[in-house]
Amino acid sequence: MLGGVALALAATPAMAQDGESDRAGDIQIKVLATGVFPDGSIDRINVNLPGLPATTDTEANGNVTPTIAIEWFVTDNISIETIAGITQHDVDAIAGLRAGAELVSDAKLIPATVTAKYHFDLGPNLGGVKPYIGAGPAYFLWVGDDPGAATLPLGVTETNLSNELGLALQAGFDVPIGDTGFGLSVDVKRYFIDTTARWFVGNTLAIETEHRLDPWVISTGIAYRF
Repeated sequence: MLGGVALALAATPAMAQDGESDRAGDIQIKVLATGVFPDGSIDRINVNLPGLPATTDTEANGNVTPTIAIEWFVTDNISIETIAGITQHDVDAIAGLRAGAELVSDAKLIPATVTAKYHFDLGPNLGGVKPYIGAGPAYFLWVGDDPGAATLPLGVTETNLSNELGLALQAGFDVPIGDTGFGLSVDVKRYFIDTTARWFVGNTLAIETEHRLDPWVISTGIAYRF
């Protein structure tokens, strides 16, 4: 009998370990409302044919947009996640020019991001809540931008924002709703990434400025894991 008890005790950790690994390979899909809040301030003016004041500075407006996140669990605690969405921003003057003067209009951004995440186990007493942290590369792809109204009197005919590679840090938590696979999710990312803005008059580069974006990206929504 003692031998049987010892055998059962020895098998228990293995069974627990198997249970923990049962969810490896799961996919989680999240449908989120996402707020994107970039900085947009000027770090440097490289080309300044119109003679903009040296104190000229800008900011980019925030925007809320729907996004989808797709996550693959390598183990129950480690996952890889990517997001899909597009957000739109204007860039306005806040110093050196008339406040609110629009310099870039309807800049459309795809923040291509892949993060590796670690999910913490807090135990059943907290309702299965799983906080996580993550980090990974991000590539800001600008797919559309127009000259702002304030640049048109200068003869500007084209605006271009450079695509750039940067870093994203991430933290959040998932809250399961019963045993259905559904849950709620709250996610916060901080990006560290810049862009170079160029304004052209015909084929002539008239203005070139380097901007710090470093947006906060805050999302909340519904998740389904299967």
